[in-house]
Amino acid sequence: MADVTIKIRESGPYLVKGPVTIADVDGHPYRIEGENVALCRCGQSKSKPFCDGSHRDGFVAIERAPEA
Repeated sequence: MADVTIKIRESGPYLVKGPVTIADVDGHPYRIEGENVALCRCGQSKSKPFCDGSHRDGFVAIERAPEA
């Protein structure tokens, strides 16, 4: 099975790499080309759940994993 990784971009989207299925609230899958997708986390994208770059208009978020 291939690995899936999710990276949080500073003040940007979630970057998902690997073979995933993303489904809407009713369980219907979105069509995704390739194995890389950017998911919106600013709430402003016009193509939710996918990122359209709207976060560049002032979204600020800097999450860091806790140190072990």
